[in-house]
Amino acid sequence: MRNSIQTVGIIGSGPAGATLASLLMMKGVDVTLFDDGRRPDLIVGESLIPAIVPVLRKLGVEERAAAVCQHKPGVSFTFSPDEQVDFTFQSLAGSSMPTYAYNAPRPAFDRLLDERADELGVKRVRARAKVERKDGGRLQLVEETLAQAPWLHGRQPDLLVDSTGRNRLFARTLEIPADVGPRKDVAYFAHYEGFTGESPRGQVIIGRLANGWCWRIPLRDRLSVGVVMNKDDAVQFGASPEERLEGVIDHDPILAAAGRNRRRLTEVVTYTNYQLVSRRGHGPGWVMSGDALGFVDPMLSPGMWLALRSAELLAERLDDLPAYAREMRKLIKAWMGFIEYFYDGRIFAMYKTGMFVEQKFPGKIAAAMHDFFNRKIACMAAGATTTSRFGHGMLQIMSRPAAWKTDPAMLAIR
Repeated sequence: MRNSIQTVGIIGSGPAGATLASLLMMKGVDVTLFDDGRRPDLIVGESLIPAIVPVLRKLGVEERAAAVCQHKPGVSFTFSPDEQVDFTFQSLAGSSMPTYAYNAPRPAFDRLLDERADELGVKRVRARAKVERKDGGRLQLVEETLAQAPWLHGRQPDLLVDSTGRNRLFARTLEIPADVGPRKDVAYFAHYEGFTGESPRGQVIIGRLANGWCWRIPLRDRLSVGVVMNKDDAVQFGASPEERLEGVIDHDPILAAAGRNRRRLTEVVTYTNYQLVSRRGHGPGWVMSGDALGFVDPMLSPGMWLALRSAELLAERLDDLPAYAREMRKLIKAWMGFIEYFYDGRIFAMYKTGMFVEQKFPGKIAAAMHDFFNRKIACMAAGATTTSRFGHGMLQIMSRPAAWKTDPAMLAIR
């Protein structure tokens, strides 16, 4: 059935905007992409999850992504110098989900998504678009911006899409508030060489800090190192982002040992505004996608997939924006709920209690339970079953007896 929406104006050519442009062009929709082309050198969101691979295949760019990205076999979690939990995506074997993911150098990765949209014939305005509010909660391009797309012949697109990320252009213009999560975190990260400890190659390492948590994401020729903590805790490590990042690395025994011979290759970048979701994601003639709609949390790296998945869903539900918004809110809520198990320590308590049971009562039953737990967690973290009611129910049930042996609060991430 032919869409009633025939012309779409997308503002912002990041991953969500570029992916949506490509998918709509494949469906025969006339797309104009507004973007000034400016990008920072460092962008958070370098670790991808397996669920993103099918989207790359749909776009026809997985081989290009593999050429610039680092193969990612799984994720390890360290919650003390001698305790580490390893998850491998090989546990997804036999499912419809790929058994690997990628760690992406963001400028190069974003560029290949952008170039794919150009190959498919998207029309592009290389300027920052401006919109204005109209009666009835409508939005439209201002006359100056519209004039830069002469192929529109002075007519507004049937649909405007906000893909401006955390700039949230439409929300600011329409004064739409956002629901902010309970954490008031700030992240500092940079690229390094000289770190040790990554095994197998490409394995992402998430570490629990005395105050917050950290990541180590291997790229092809360097390591992305970031720390996330409460804003009030960050000030004790120095006055500048550089002092704070380096101070945390030196203060944490695991990071300090791995980074003894480190050399920082880039500036230190600061990110804030975690767990922010717009209270309204669509209206008459407009809709939000990607981070403009909602950003969950960097823990477990769902951000890039949610951005690309929002593009997929919007391309599929172009004539049913409420259905698109409902599905995205369901995804965001599911990820937030899953991530909370890591922040409040329940995942680690389950693991420690499980290891105790396995050692106390060795045998096939304990081993089977261990494999079952690892597979279920890996499937949820891969994006395959994150919204599964069974998966969330399983975590709820298993977290109760886990507290018998290990207090989750002792393993919580502050």
